[in-house]
Amino acid sequence: MSLLERVTVNPLQCGGRPCLRGMRIRVSDVLDLLGAGVSIETVLEDYPDLEREDIYAALLWAARYIDHPRLSA
Repeated sequence: MSLLERVTVNPLQCGGRPCLRGMRIRVSDVLDLLGAGVSIETVLEDYPDLEREDIYAALLWAARYIDHPRLSA
């Protein structure tokens, strides 16, 4: 499984927001924790269903998302 395949979007789950591996753990939740200075190790302890690769996937997804050009009308 590639890192980006770990990010799933289901319109019936979490309002269609990107989650990790079909779980109800949103990419944005992981990014918020990391942005607040919480270590990867602590995130993994707090969310035992997460794997280290899930955190890397969230970071990669965010990097790709913000680098996507947006057109304004």
